Order: sequence, then structure tokens, then C-alpha cells
Amino acid sequence: MPHTVEWKVHLYVFEDDEGRTKARVELDTGAAALTGRGTARRNPEDRDIPVIGDELAAGRALSDLGHQLLRAAEHDIESEEPPAPRKPRPGYGWVV
Repeated sequence: MPHTVEWKVHLYVFEDDEGRTKARVELDTGAAALTGRGTARRNPEDRDIPVIGDELAAGRALSDLGHQLLRAAEHDIESEEPPAPRKPRPGYGWVV
């Protein structure tokens, strides 16, 4: 029997007061909610091209989220009980 689900992802990218580009990606599977985070900082000697910082921070946030999904799957495989709904992990002290 085919299995189809829709997962909603929201990606937020912004620059903080210290010039760092930060990204937060939120995944809602309906049964679980996970949050990935990433940060990028331009080397002062590099040209100021904001899209590069956006791409790095977003890529790192998505990578963080991917690692969380893999850990959740590994936990679910090892567990004898069905997966319980998860809550977003705590933040790193910055809010979008």
C-alpha cells in the first residue's frame, strides 16, 4: 500500500547585530516538530555578498535538521514502541 505524507518546512534567515547570518528551519511532520539552526560569518577580508551567508547559514540549518531526523529514526528503530510526538528542541538564545 502506498504511503504519502506532507511535511511542512519553514526556513527563516536573518542577520544579527554582530553581522552573523543565522538560519532556523522548522519541520512539522504532524507527529513531530524539529528545529535546525545554522550560522555563517563573513571573513572581513572577503567581499560582502549577502546571498553567500544566507546559503551557508540555511545549508547548515538544513544539515542540522537532517542529523536530527536521522537520530530520531535510529531511536525509533531501536525502540519497541511506536514513535512518540516530539517537541522542538530548545533554542540557542536567538529568536526570529
